[in-house]
Amino acid sequence: MTLFAPPHVELQARSDGSSLLRSRLALEPCARCVGDWLERWAKDAPQAPFLAERDATGGWRVVCYEKTLRRVRQIGAWLLERGATASRPLAILSENSIEHALAMLGAMHVGVPSASISPAYSLMSRDFARLKSIVRSLEPSVIFAASAGNYAPALQAIQKLHRATVVVGALAGLDDEERTTRAFDAVGPDTIAKLLFTSGSTNEPKGVINTQRMLCSNQQAIAQIWPFLAASPPIVVDWLPWSHTFGANHNFNLVLRNGGTLYIDGGRPAPGLFDASVVNLQDMAPTIYFNVPRGFDMLVAALRGNEELRRSFFSRMQVIFYAAAALPQNLWDAMRTLAQETVGRDIPLVSAWGATETAPLVTSCHFQAERSGVIGLPIPGCELKLAPAGERIEIRVRGPNVTPGYWKRPDLTANAFDDEGFYLTGDAVRFVDSGKPELGLVFDGRIAENFKLTTGTWVNVGMLRVRALEALAPIAADVVIAGHERDEIGLLIFPNLAGCRSLCIGTADPLSNAAVRLRVQQGLVELRAAGDGSSTFACHALLLAEAPSIDAGEITDKGYINQRRVLERRAAFVERLFNSADADVIHLDDAR
Repeated sequence: MTLFAPPHVELQARSDGSSLLRSRLALEPCARCVGDWLERWAKDAPQAPFLAERDATGGWRVVCYEKTLRRVRQIGAWLLERGATASRPLAILSENSIEHALAMLGAMHVGVPSASISPAYSLMSRDFARLKSIVRSLEPSVIFAASAGNYAPALQAIQKLHRATVVVGALAGLDDEERTTRAFDAVGPDTIAKLLFTSGSTNEPKGVINTQRMLCSNQQAIAQIWPFLAASPPIVVDWLPWSHTFGANHNFNLVLRNGGTLYIDGGRPAPGLFDASVVNLQDMAPTIYFNVPRGFDMLVAALRGNEELRRSFFSRMQVIFYAAAALPQNLWDAMRTLAQETVGRDIPLVSAWGATETAPLVTSCHFQAERSGVIGLPIPGCELKLAPAGERIEIRVRGPNVTPGYWKRPDLTANAFDDEGFYLTGDAVRFVDSGKPELGLVFDGRIAENFKLTTGTWVNVGMLRVRALEALAPIAADVVIAGHERDEIGLLIFPNLAGCRSLCIGTADPLSNAAVRLRVQQGLVELRAAGDGSSTFACHALLLAEAPSIDAGEITDKGYINQRRVLERRAAFVERLFNSADADVIHLDDAR
């Protein structure tokens, strides 16, 4: 079976110093809307399982394509009856669940935008500032909340900010086939399908408009570069939240477009929660596996210690996929080794790159790269402008998968594109080999995150972060790079407490333990030994006791750290990093 389409690209140099990169594979016609996929499978494979989640007994509750379509039509009719329109969306406060999926699909089926709001803004926030901002912006017609208990404080916090009908538990249905059919037939490629909210360091999230064309063209491109999807319906066990484009537009839509089955994983890569993911992966072997680097960090440890999990996980695996951040090389190597040891064959470990504004896929590594970090080549129909940005190259995007703009923010929309209509991503890339573009691109960090030392040398934050995580395993869950306008680099370390405790069993405070501090020091030495100048290693490190804050914009619920926001909020810790007299700081010089 052929897994991937050949990586053929065209690179065109331009007189202004930029270049254009595109796939030689033309984008084929795609579906009119997401609902067409559901209509197709409800007709062609009505009893095939589509969605599954754990029930109260610990078994799997499963809904087939036929039942899904019936409920989606009923929910769509009910939403229209309650006044939902293209300008008054459905807001969803829920973790991933079957009811969440039905609500999301029901709205999109009748031309009502669906807005799944990060559960963290309701369940982990203390001030609900981001949730309030989103609700004000949306002016929703209906707010669906998963449960009265968990979401009661959030609903209380926003009750004076909207005129919406609030529904808890499950959306009602209405049998009005004529009305539903009429609304469904009116949905077109330019119809707004979703509003996905992204935010940086402020409490004012941006609503990214996702049209039906964006979602459908993206999945058509994936189908063309991953032809194995047509051979057998994918089976996916996934936790990634549907309030983000990776979990919703890439993974959920991939399953739906190809008639597969999605087992909703109630776990996540966090202490005390990943055990549920392990049980699910033992119970249901996936054919494709998606996760972020933090998830692979926990998965590698689980696979090494659990033979039953290893046998199940790799038994019918076709492709393993990581995204959202670069995967440290030690985890890449470990996953490939575990696959070989367990099933005696190499399983492709690939990545991609994109954004909420691109639905999300822009580049895909539809070949086995030689090492971690390769994000591949542009997908069919998507054109890249590689524009000089100082010493680096910014990647800009144009294609049917790119957003028309931001919800009710024409100012942000106007500033998001260059004069040729390319979306300005703010991300940097470089070629694996500039003489062989077919080997793909490597993500080279966020341009805005990089800084100069007093020597005038630029620090590549994205690259150094990944190398630091490799050197500091198993101590660091994540690191933040400091050193703007200083002589040297320092690391603020968010600790992996389980990893720390593995070095000092029985210690009440692992962060102050001598064995943990020694391991950090050894990591700094390893970084320097592998580095090439002062911009490639750190001289100081400080372990942080306080976890990154979602309210403060330091981290997303996928685990992505906002480097700039952490440095701003923890300026006092940055000052301590460079204080040679601070007893908590670990210095490279102390290793002599």
